[in-house]
Parts: sequence; C-alpha cells; structure tokens
Amino acid sequence: MAFAVNFFVRRILQGLIIVVLVALLIFALLRIVPGDPVRIILGPMATASVMEETAQKLGLRDPIPVQFGRFATDVVKGDFGRSYIRGLQGGSSSGSQDAAVLETASRAPVIQLIMNALPYSLMLGGLGIFFALLVALPIGIYAGLKSGSWPDRVALYISSLFVSLPNIWVGVVLIFLISAKLGWLPAIGYKGFSYAVLPAIVLAIEISPIMIRAISVSVATAVGQSYVDVGVIRGLPYSTVVRRHVLRNASIPLLNLFGAQLIGILLGSIFVIEYIFSYPGVGLLTINAVFQRDFPIIQAVAILASGALVTINMLVDFTSTSIDRRLKF
Repeated sequence: MAFAVNFFVRRILQGLIIVVLVALLIFALLRIVPGDPVRIILGPMATASVMEETAQKLGLRDPIPVQFGRFATDVVKGDFGRSYIRGLQGGSSSGSQDAAVLETASRAPVIQLIMNALPYSLMLGGLGIFFALLVALPIGIYAGLKSGSWPDRVALYISSLFVSLPNIWVGVVLIFLISAKLGWLPAIGYKGFSYAVLPAIVLAIEISPIMIRAISVSVATAVGQSYVDVGVIRGLPYSTVVRRHVLRNASIPLLNLFGAQLIGILLGSIFVIEYIFSYPGVGLLTINAVFQRDFPIIQAVAILASGALVTINMLVDFTSTSIDRRLKF
C-alpha cells in the first residue's frame, strides 16, 4: 500500500510539472508565430481600429506572462475558455464578426467542443488498436517462439512492409479502392460505426509493425531464459510454460510499448487520419483550429493530451511494477 501511494504521489507531481511546461510552451509559441487570429475572426475587410478594439477585448495585446497567468487561473477553475471562431452550435463563423457585435458569450465553450469530439477519437483509437492486436499478437508470438526460423523472417518482412507505408498514401488508396470502387465501406465524415472502420484500418497498418517486432523480440528473449528449460525438465508441458511464464514475463516491455504507442496515436497518427477522412474527432477539431488560429482550442487540447499521456504512462509503469516488483520508478 505504501509503495502504491508513494509511486502515485511522485508520478502525479512529475506529471503536473510536465503539463504546466507543455501548456506554457504551447501558449507562448501560439503568440510568437506570425499570424493574427483577429484577422480571421473579423475577416479581411475589418478596419485597423476594429481589429485593435477586438484584440484588446480578447486580451491578446497584454504581455504573454499576464495572458498565461489569466489563462492558468481559469484552467484551475475548470474553464478552458471559449472558441474564437465557433459559435454555440459548433459551426465556424470566421470573418463574420465585428467589434460592435462580438460577444464572448456567443462563442462555444472549448471543453464542450472537445467533449463532443472525444468519443469519436476514442472509438477510432480503440478500434485501430484492436485491429492492430488482431494482426500483431499471433504473428509476433509465433515469430518469437520460432526465433531465427522462417516465421521470424516472415514477421520481419511484414512489419518492414507495413512500416514503410505512409498513412496518407494508405488512406487515399483505401478510400479509392474500398470505398469509391468497391463500395464496401463509407470513407468521409461520420454517420455511423461503419465510418470508423476504414480509418481504423489505416491506423492499425501504421502501428502494427512496431507491435509485431516488439512482441516477437520480447517473447524470444523470454523463451531463451533458463526457467523455460527448468520447467520442461520438471515435467511441465511446454505450452503451459509458455502460457503461464513466458507470456507473463514478455508482457512487461510490451506494456511500456503499449503506452508509448498510445502516445504516438494521440500526438500524431490519429490527427492526420481524422483529417484525411474528415472524421469528426479531436484531431480534426485541432487541425481546423490551427488553420483558423483558434488559440483556446489548441491550448486546451495540448493540456488535456499531455495530461492523458502522463496518466497513461503512470498506469503502464504501475502495472509493470505490479507484475515485476524488481522494477523501480
């Protein structure tokens, strides 16, 4: 019990520092890079005086430390702000405002936009991981048990093929073949569960090669340990040794990989795939916010994503130490 409390207290403190640093970095970079969100909010015909008045109203002319302090105070209260661009119904209204009618209350709360999009991203990520495991587990385990033989080489060839395929190219090809030509699955947007299958396949193709190699190497290392021979000598069936001991010991590095793979999905792959398929998840919301310079959405996604990544790593590390208490974090 003391170990668990100490572990979580230490990791939570480390995670808070990471989240604060990420929030500060993203916040500062958004205000340093060229481009004024007020121009997108008001449109190209807005006068300089109207733009300046709107910027003052939004607090964009205050020093960056003052802006960040105000933002951090609101976040601690659970308020991530309101979108610069999207109205209460979630639609974009860029270029249609002016200083006389621009009211913050008419903008959609950022947390509401994220919560509306999050279930779609979670479904896509979960489905992609499920498809990847369906391929990676049998291939990786069999290749690990037959290390150095032809199954191991076949697993290497398959993973090398998959890892060399860019997700953008794979997405476009699958849209053309499976959706446009064959009509088996819908591709663009979301009107039901079937719309998540094709992007999930693209996601699985990207992450499965890493899982295949990691599983095969981990299983091969565990099989090479002396306890396997000892168990067989003592009369245990080889399948029992593999099931009860080899796979258990091989799961520790796989848990670490699984956490890292989820990080990759959250930070990169799922964002690109959602944009390719116009899939209404957090990735598409964030990419559109980047194009529209919608600072509150970008800031909130960065904070929540870094918090989720810290939590995932913490849970993975704790699970690893529960399996093998020799590990210390």
